[in-house]
Amino acid sequence: MTSQPLLPVALHELATLDRAARDALIVRVEEDLDHYLEGAQPIIDAVRLDGDEALARFGREFDGASCLSATSIRATAEDFDRAFDALDPALIETMELAAEHIRRFHQAQLPKDMWMTEIRPGVVVGERSTPIDSVACYSPRGKGSFPVVTLMTAIPAVVAGVPAPIILTPPGADGEVDTATLVAARIAGIDTVCKAGGAQAVAAAAFGTASVPRCHKIVGPGSPWLVAAKRLLSGRIDPGLPAGPSETILLADPGANAHIAALDLCIESEHGPDSGAFLVTWDRGLAERVRELVPRYWARMGDTLAHYSSTVLSGTRGGVVLAANAQEAYDFVNDYAPEHCQVLSKTPFEHLAHLRNASEILLGEHAAGSLANYLMGPNCVLPTAAGARTHSPLGVPDFMKTCSIGHVTETGYQALAPHTHRFACYEGFDGHANAVSVLREQAHAGKEPGPGGVGDSIDGVTHS
Repeated sequence: MTSQPLLPVALHELATLDRAARDALIVRVEEDLDHYLEGAQPIIDAVRLDGDEALARFGREFDGASCLSATSIRATAEDFDRAFDALDPALIETMELAAEHIRRFHQAQLPKDMWMTEIRPGVVVGERSTPIDSVACYSPRGKGSFPVVTLMTAIPAVVAGVPAPIILTPPGADGEVDTATLVAARIAGIDTVCKAGGAQAVAAAAFGTASVPRCHKIVGPGSPWLVAAKRLLSGRIDPGLPAGPSETILLADPGANAHIAALDLCIESEHGPDSGAFLVTWDRGLAERVRELVPRYWARMGDTLAHYSSTVLSGTRGGVVLAANAQEAYDFVNDYAPEHCQVLSKTPFEHLAHLRNASEILLGEHAAGSLANYLMGPNCVLPTAAGARTHSPLGVPDFMKTCSIGHVTETGYQALAPHTHRFACYEGFDGHANAVSVLREQAHAGKEPGPGGVGDSIDGVTHS
């Protein structure tokens, strides 16, 4: 139980805010990465040049892993075995249940291997889906360990069929991988786990080291250091969806339970002072009641986590937002585009159609964010920093790519070639036009091309 004096929950009344003050509530820490970008570049350069030696050095410097060496970056089979022996069997059972739900959800996302459709007689087109050759799954550790993130990133990678996905995670002070993270990796079906955090993890995946295979993509949430390195290395490795510090909005209508709202405000706000957490309502009485109740739940939390929550909820990155009406509340949610959105209402589906921008929407007072983070099955690695405006949650599609397929018969060619010739001539591309002209028919017949300009269209019309 916390004994620290904590700041009161902030009240942000939209009717009293000018545009700048309202916009300040929507700003995320990732929007100003200059400090992190400047600091991440030397780390990236060191990993590119020194590989595992740099990873070990940064592990000692940043993670306090004094015994970490370049020869112990990758977890061994014995490390996995010890982790299973050391972890509480009841927790392993819970992780296996979570894995079952996560696996079933993501198996339902699997696309067809290939689909084809006939656009017109003789013209068949479609798509083929294949897994990405190599992907790194990042599991953060800074303010705790997150084996659930390991499950959420690794399982869809395995379901998608990525040949050899790997896991990157910071070492602990003992120089080892978190025990539950190793167990989660094996449950998910991954046996390559390497000790690297933050910017150095992104660099290791981008360039490869003796221990860390070079990867085409990296996925998973992390600190601004990770986000900065992803941005700097985006030309060398696909950085995946934007997944930074946690954020949530609880949308509560006048019939919502204030105790539930206060309880759930503490979920994401305990991740750290760079998180974001708002209750949005148009009921003043509910707003004030939640502000009174939150400190009672802080009293049931440890000092550090209560302090994190208080820091978030007392400033411009959190607290209670009081709207004039439901529409103003919806507008704020859509502008913020939260990672997590909980709808606290006895009739939550009435609000769903009004919410366009959210990475995850949980409906009803029983749909606690904690359930979604661990056990419901949908992925908890979600776009942050308003990424929900254009991105989707992490899932099987993030570990796959499609290629277009096309097949054309002679009948289809005869129908499309004149139109294609006309397009190519208009745009001024002679090679394009020639490839669908009488020259192609001559080529099929084995005739040598004669002198002259662009070949005529097969319909006998010269397109200029």
